[in-house]
Amino acid sequence: MLIGVALIVASALGTTALVGALTRTVVVYRAEGPILAGEQVTAARLAPATVRLGDAAALYLSGALPQGGLVATRAVAAGEMVPRSAVGTATAVRSATVVVDLASPLAAGVAVGSTVDLWSAAKSDPNENRYAPPVVLVDDAVVARVVSPTGLIAGAKEDSVELQVPRDEVAAVLAAQAGGARLAAVEIGGEAP
Repeated sequence: MLIGVALIVASALGTTALVGALTRTVVVYRAEGPILAGEQVTAARLAPATVRLGDAAALYLSGALPQGGLVATRAVAAGEMVPRSAVGTATAVRSATVVVDLASPLAAGVAVGSTVDLWSAAKSDPNENRYAPPVVLVDDAVVARVVSPTGLIAGAKEDSVELQVPRDEVAAVLAAQAGGARLAAVEIGGEAP
């Protein structure tokens, strides 16, 4: 009899837990009207929607919007729940990340999050190692990652750095690298020794 009572109690608790999980709702945002790629996404353009998504709830935009605002990275139809993958911060949408091989080592204070100017000395003669005076290629680039050479090639290769640069300056960076320019990242506002 005790086993029967235990089975009934376990069954009742299991059914309650299952029903609770199936009826759990979350509040996510849906688009009030169509949102095109590149448009600003504000609270005025969104409406809350109470839905049952289960484990998929994390895939959709919910909670407080970031203070810097959001930008649509793809079109969102009117009434569609807004996927997190369809929006990005304004900074991320306006910039791209490129890996740059440097001709000289980075300063000791340069780390992820540092702001640097990317200087370029273009090759003035394709047959000789002569370079034009350096100029600033990109100002206020942000360091996303520092790649230091390791192993057997460490002594023969300088640092590479992954920089976040404005999208309209990516072509100039790639052209400088393809043309054999010597590139250097100079830290802005480094701490005094």
